[in-house]
Amino acid sequence: MTAADLAPEPDGLRDTGLDEATLRRWLARTWARPRGLVGSLSTVDHKVVARRYLVTAFVFLALGGLNAILMRLQLSGPERSLIGPDLYNQLFTMHGVTMMFLFAVPVMQASGIFLVPLMVGTRNIAFPRLNAFSYWIYLSGGIFAWTSFVLNMGPDVGWFAYVPLSGPEFAPGKRADVWAQMITYTEVSSLAVAVATIVTIFKQRAPGMSLDRIPLFVWAMLVTSFVIIFAMPAVMIASTFLILDRLVGTHIFNPAEGGDALLFQHLFWFFGHPEVYIIFLPATGMVSSIIAAFARRPVFGYLALVLSLIAVGFLSFGLWVHHMFATGLPKLGASFFTASSMLIAIPNGLQIFCWLATLWGGRPTIRTPLLFVLGFFFIFVAGCLTGVMLASVPLDLQAHDTYFVVAHFHYVLIGGAVFPLLGAAYFWFPKITGRMMSERLGRWHFWLAFVGFNAAFFPMHIVGLWGMPRRVYTYPVQMGWGPINLFISLGALVLFASFVLFAVNLVRSCSRGEPAGDNPWDAGTLEWATSSPPPSYNFSRIPVVTHAEPLWAERESMPVAEGLRVGVRELLVSTVAEARPDLRETSAGTSIWPLLAALAVGGTFLGSIFTPWAVVWGALPITVALIGWFWPKGEPEDES
Repeated sequence: MTAADLAPEPDGLRDTGLDEATLRRWLARTWARPRGLVGSLSTVDHKVVARRYLVTAFVFLALGGLNAILMRLQLSGPERSLIGPDLYNQLFTMHGVTMMFLFAVPVMQASGIFLVPLMVGTRNIAFPRLNAFSYWIYLSGGIFAWTSFVLNMGPDVGWFAYVPLSGPEFAPGKRADVWAQMITYTEVSSLAVAVATIVTIFKQRAPGMSLDRIPLFVWAMLVTSFVIIFAMPAVMIASTFLILDRLVGTHIFNPAEGGDALLFQHLFWFFGHPEVYIIFLPATGMVSSIIAAFARRPVFGYLALVLSLIAVGFLSFGLWVHHMFATGLPKLGASFFTASSMLIAIPNGLQIFCWLATLWGGRPTIRTPLLFVLGFFFIFVAGCLTGVMLASVPLDLQAHDTYFVVAHFHYVLIGGAVFPLLGAAYFWFPKITGRMMSERLGRWHFWLAFVGFNAAFFPMHIVGLWGMPRRVYTYPVQMGWGPINLFISLGALVLFASFVLFAVNLVRSCSRGEPAGDNPWDAGTLEWATSSPPPSYNFSRIPVVTHAEPLWAERESMPVAEGLRVGVRELLVSTVAEARPDLRETSAGTSIWPLLAALAVGGTFLGSIFTPWAVVWGALPITVALIGWFWPKGEPEDES
């Protein structure tokens, strides 16, 4: 049968009664990805958008890693002159900005964009055009930041850009403006993805996927998305206030004119500490998925893990002042935030014990993804212990702004997020590409990364307690920090080499990797119920879920729901609590307008660092793009 034979009744034909081959041909035509350059730029397929996010984020990871290596070469010995102070300030700022705003948060959200619709059993993410727009605005923000750096306009005020040092008096030129607007790009992108993720999880779950059957990775992305919605407006307000002070002449952060410099820190860290959990929470979902697959059993303590995710999300908003203990805040307030900082260790510790119990009660198979999870246990727990130490005001006052804090920060973020992410890359690579990554190269990658990371960052605790301050480009010979810094730099080179090996494995496996099959790990969640890589429509028939691990519960044949039209992009919408089928809804088709809207918004942000009038004039192309985006196309109304 050809596509021409499928012409009659394209909108009215439903999947009920169609044989599988005919149904797949219908759906392949209806959900086809457009060809050509314009078609590629117009696609709203969540899998294509997610792959673009992932590739872009890993490019930024490589750039941020190169920054780190250059800084370590400069610090490998005392009084080196490889890099001057001005360039060094740009390097450490771009390193932090890239890793936090252009890699860590986007790569976790990209994982959710790819996996959440597959895990909940739907054919596309909610608001697919908004999702496509989020990628283009993220890409434009990253290009803007790195182009500015290449042009010697890169931000040099730290990834946090504290005032007054980033204010008009102490930071002339456009470098601080670049930081402020880059924040706006990335936060608009993250908020858009968060909204689409929440709606997908609440309203597009497969029939039967009640709240107690949602995969733990999906729970983690749900909590993360809510944290994003409540946290990220704070940093957008801070960056907007900063650029108003710099470009319009307001005095929001100027104490001499009635402003408050500490207000900036409060706004920034009200976002900044939840951001650590925006990065960490998806990693916990990845860990749960990997452990369940390789332990060959459902995760122990499902309810406890879900409640701990929610508790971490709530408690993350009560910690921000522990970054400000050295600012002279009232001691009673500091004691409250000390208690909160210690309290959050309880749900985090609960998760660790649930994962260990799962491994203890299962039959674990040691493969590369699980190796990275085991490395995560060691490194993240060490980072948590130093975090509890820094929550103590007396110790924090001694270690504040030293390399002890740098060590803690990297133990938490690399150990708590990057190691699980690398395990997830090996675990879900077959789902994305249909091929396996090399197990031998993967094990070499793990051991190089584990040894290199600890060699690079554990000694930073020591040199920090010796008094070495962070954010300095050199140090005198008399301090005696040279040998330990040389050791740290050598460890950093080993860590960097591990990522080079990972890149080689990744590229090689894309073309020469062993064919994976649909479910190479024999995992139990729905993303493995479809082919690897998934077709454009994800599922030919929407699965019906009867268990938290549906592929293990229904090994012979999974029940499916029927009744969706095959000639239009139609989704099944379900109730929030019990995931009962509620209505059918059409999904937005391909469109070039999200890209054009992102260009209009990005151009407005770019122009605004040179003149406030760009906001006024930029409203015109943004309005035109939004009209084109939402203009009625004569498509059928959603059917309830």
